[in-house]
Parts: sequence; C-alpha cells; structure tokens
Amino acid sequence: MADQFDREIVCEDFNAELNRLRDAGARLDVIYPADDPHTAILTHDGVRVRLTSRPDAAPPSRELPRFHPELVVSGGGGAGEGRAGMLYRDLIPSRLGGRYIASHITIPTGGPVEDWVHFHHIALQLIYVRRGWVRVVYEGQGAPFVMESGDLVLQPPGIRHRVLESSPGLEVVEISAPALHETFADHDMALPTPQLEPGRLFGGQAFLRHVAAQIPWTPFVGAEAQETRLREASDGLVSARTIRPAGMPTIDFEPHSGELVLGFILNGRARLDGEEIASADAFVVPPDRCWSLDKMSEDFRLLHVTTARLDESARSPL
Repeated sequence: MADQFDREIVCEDFNAELNRLRDAGARLDVIYPADDPHTAILTHDGVRVRLTSRPDAAPPSRELPRFHPELVVSGGGGAGEGRAGMLYRDLIPSRLGGRYIASHITIPTGGPVEDWVHFHHIALQLIYVRRGWVRVVYEGQGAPFVMESGDLVLQPPGIRHRVLESSPGLEVVEISAPALHETFADHDMALPTPQLEPGRLFGGQAFLRHVAAQIPWTPFVGAEAQETRLREASDGLVSARTIRPAGMPTIDFEPHSGELVLGFILNGRARLDGEEIASADAFVVPPDRCWSLDKMSEDFRLLHVTTARLDESARSPL
C-alpha cells in the first residue's frame, strides 16, 4: 500500500512539509517509521502523493528481518520527534538486525494528542506505562479507558486504536516487531466501536489490558513480580512482568530459549553482571545466556520482557 502513489515530493524538512500539506487539505493515509518519520502517503484532490525526506530508504517489508542477537546496554540519550508529536528515545540502536524496536516515548506537555484511528502490520506490539497516565481507545474493547503507571496493553496485529490524551510528562515503553513498520490511518472507522468483542482474535492474538493495581506481587527467582497474561493473549509469543527486589542480594536469570530478553529500569539502580545500570536505562541479553542483577536499591523496579522465536511460528503474520 505504501508504494502506491501518483506523485512524489522529496523534501528536507519532513514534518514541516507534512504539516503544510495537511493544512492545505491533504489526508494522511500512511506514515513511517513512527519514531522518526521520513515517508508518508497522502491523498489530495484524488491524487495520492508520496512525501519523503529519504527517497532512497528501504520500504517496510512484509517479511520479518533475520534476528541478530547481541548484548546491549543503553543509557539515557536524546529523544527525537516522532509520530503525532510524541518524543521517541531508541533503546536498541541496532534493532537486533531490524527484528525489534524498543522506544521510550514521552509526551512532555500532556492534554489532547493529535492522533487518529490507525493500525499496524506487525508481528508483535506492546505498550507499558512508566509514569503518568494516558487515555486510549481500541476496536471492539468498549469505551475509552485510562492506563496508569505499571499498566500494559498488547496491541494485536491490525487492531484499530487511537491515543486520545495524556498527563503532562507521560512516559511509556513500546516494543514492536519488526522494527520498521507503517502506521495506516483508518478514515472509515470511528472509535469506540458499538460492538464489544473481548474474545476476538486479531492475527491470532487477543487484545490484553493489564491493570497493575489489580495484580498481586508473587515470588519470582529470589525477587517478586507482577505477572501479566501476555503469554496467553499472544498465543505464546511474548511474556512480561514487573520485578522488584525481595531481600535477596542477587537475582539469577536462567538462559532464555527464545529471542528477545529486554529489561527497562523503571526506577532505582542495580548492577547487571557487574555493570552499573540506573533509572531509564535499558538492556538486551542474548538468548541462551545466564545473567544476574545485584546491588539493587530498595526502589528498584524492572520491566522484563521475553519473546519466543518469532520466525518458527505461523502465528506472527505481518
């Protein structure tokens, strides 16, 4: 869809030109990538226009890129303007071969978000709220609802959704596969939809809303965790939990047999295999490798995400 157009405009300042075209009455149909947009398809007076600041950039593929595991420890860094005015900080610069993207997303000012009803062709996507609150709405899931700190959603492939408004200083962590994918506008669907479809599958996955305030802390490898039902909702593709210390000096993690092993430090500080990590840092550990955390502060909190081997499953369509 993204390569079907009648005219191309190559520009230097993508966001400025996109705003100019929309102010002139053009309708935005497709944009990518979300974290640093450089290409969009718009419709203006019946003509489909491709706008790009990177005409030589490869378009998104319908195939999952090959997974390239590596050890990653990423500290605080600059954030760039992404889709709908959100600020994105890249947590996995290499994207593990293009297989995964993890972003620390912020909305500094809060209030209404300039979003629209949209969807993605992805194998996997989840969003976790670190700080603040955000009001969102999803196809078939009833009225808009508010996500708060510790809450999580699994956005299955193709589900229509929209970000409505947020608190000042909202921070979320978003994890998706593949790294490069389009955001498609759906101009025909209004949200919320009248029908409630809590058990509906989208690309073999079910929408999941995890509300942290409703989940108890339970023992987890020498620590405590708030577990999610992600594994069940995603048909085995992904698991996630929030971890906190529980008196033991070290948390030892067994090797993971799947693909992604990602940690994001929500608060506090610790050591990862002897290396200092602190609030807002992220790390990726290659599969089949043991690793440990120690020297954890009392306020240490960790988002811990793991995935299966996506290319071994027919349940991860793009």
